[in-house]
Amino acid sequence: MEDLRIWADRDGVTEALDARLDEHSPKTNVEDCEASGGLRYASEGLAEALRSVASSQLWNVMGFSLPLSALFSSESFRRKSSDMLCEDNEMKREDAMEVNAEQEESYVANFESEYINSSVPLYQEYWMSSVKKDLHRAQHTGLSELVTSMRLPGLKTPPPLSPTSVLSPPGLQAKPYALWQELPQVKGLLYSLSAQEIHFQEAMFELIVSEASYQKSLVVALNVFQCSAELRQTLSRVQHHVLFSNLKEVCRVSERILQDLESHLRQDVVMSQVGDIVLKHQQDFQQVYVPYITNMMYQEAVITQLLQGNRKFALILKKLEKDPQCQRQTLKSFLILPFQRITRMTLLLENILKRAKGVCPNVSNLTEAIEAVRKIVEECDRSVQQMKRTELLVCLDKLVDFGNVKSIPLITRGRHLIQEGTLKQLIIGGNHKVSVVSRRDVYMHLFNDLLLLSVRSGNRFVVQDHALFPDNVRVEEIKTTILGLPPDSLLLHLTKNHNRSSTALIFAARTRLEKETWIKVLSSK
Repeated sequence: MEDLRIWADRDGVTEALDARLDEHSPKTNVEDCEASGGLRYASEGLAEALRSVASSQLWNVMGFSLPLSALFSSESFRRKSSDMLCEDNEMKREDAMEVNAEQEESYVANFESEYINSSVPLYQEYWMSSVKKDLHRAQHTGLSELVTSMRLPGLKTPPPLSPTSVLSPPGLQAKPYALWQELPQVKGLLYSLSAQEIHFQEAMFELIVSEASYQKSLVVALNVFQCSAELRQTLSRVQHHVLFSNLKEVCRVSERILQDLESHLRQDVVMSQVGDIVLKHQQDFQQVYVPYITNMMYQEAVITQLLQGNRKFALILKKLEKDPQCQRQTLKSFLILPFQRITRMTLLLENILKRAKGVCPNVSNLTEAIEAVRKIVEECDRSVQQMKRTELLVCLDKLVDFGNVKSIPLITRGRHLIQEGTLKQLIIGGNHKVSVVSRRDVYMHLFNDLLLLSVRSGNRFVVQDHALFPDNVRVEEIKTTILGLPPDSLLLHLTKNHNRSSTALIFAARTRLEKETWIKVLSSK
């Protein structure tokens, strides 16, 4: 079995991030932020991070590494085992009690599934087999159907299944009850059903069995990794929380929907539809999946730091991954499970809808369920983008120096960077007979509600002026030939700057394209 190399997670980040915003941390230079992806965020868009996770088989292919100093002190990632406990003896005892409690609190399901047994594979195997089947289909039928299926604007999901015959769900071949038609209670009904009706039942049954596989993997992740006292002792509380986020709540939601799905199957083995069950848990999905998936980029950064700088963590993790329950799967492959499931669920429901044609006339609930899950995935995408924007503001806040200019809070809700870069400011001096043009580099940070004009001083941005955008910012082209200015010059008006006065500045771009780009973004409303 191939070793799955995909992963992700989120939650608890709000607490860590809020703590960071109130903290006066050491200065970070521009190179650090650029290396971490901080200054690339505005142009890349955060959906790229999740898109790479969804489509790649390498967990570390996500093309960025977050500036962890913005969330955690560097000391917390380098702390030795002797620093893991609080300095106060009483707090040490409390921490020890907490660790023991965590070890005792293994996850116990409230519902015993009929399909979670040794014959059901872990979800990693199911998911990878599904993707391989999709790729195999694309090679034989062309990429048109595969490309058409990827409709979500941010998160790139695997393509939908399109079985052409009554086959076992991908990844579940040669397993007891992998097929609906193999259920003992179905045997006497097969001759009364058409092939189309059987296809429809198999599509719905795959949702049930794959949910059982998903639930089985989540329980392994909780009991082997999250509830491990050994692993917890190598981590700070924040690190442990970021690593596992709200995984236990995700597992509970999966358990409840699996219980409802199996109950529906027991009531009538010839199922009508499952859309109503998915809609019933719509709010649960939103409450657990949005925070978990938003945490993915922080989880990626934390686990990378731990593997590189915490030898004890790496050794214990390697030991835990050898547990027979893991079936040679890594922690990373378990942590990405919620992302894989919520994106795959849309495709499973779409396949059920496809098979319902001519069999089930009332598909309104199923259509609503597909749209509901799709909206949740899109909300995950928006939430991740917002977190990335906030991360950029945290990074910039450490680099910006207002000096003698009236300072303003840089980190505010809803603010994001639109454009940044260096332009030449042209300062015209001299007298009525001779004009002298001097030049200096000015760095512009254009946010959706603010324009900052700064001068680079070493590794920092020293603010020279700022104005609210777009209300107090106006730009226009100027007649450069008459004034003897460089051809790619523009005139920037700040109708009310930092000291509430009006000023006009002339800037020169390096190319015509750069000039047109700045005029366009500065003119946008």
